[in-house]
Amino acid sequence: QLQLVESGGGLVQPGGSLRLSCAASGFSANSFTIGWFRQAPGKEREALLCIGRIGGSTTYVDSVKGRFTISRDNAKNTVYLQMNSLKPEDTAVYYCAADPGRLCRRVQLDYDYWGQGTQVTVSS
Repeated sequence: QLQLVESGGGLVQPGGSLRLSCAASGFSANSFTIGWFRQAPGKEREALLCIGRIGGSTTYVDSVKGRFTISRDNAKNTVYLQMNSLKPEDTAVYYCAADPGRLCRRVQLDYDYWGQGTQVTVSS
């Protein structure tokens, strides 16, 4: 069974950092493009970043550029989202998803497999 499991969320103070993990099971994460998304309270889910199956990454949201980075550890079959300089507006449920396409795509319907999400709360 193909599955993605996010972890690493929690409560952090403004300016702090978190690293989210997206662990794949039942398939090799490096055979898929992996995207990170988030859904803030009362808002639609939005695409944040992705890392392509054949390499390369894309950041879709200007507000996280320079603060969030995405990376893979193929040995651990895991994709990470490093989040630095966190702000209260980063509070959301964060999801990872897998897209069989080679390159990053922003459209959520292109992603076939989704994790359950992990809550990130940025507050003092």
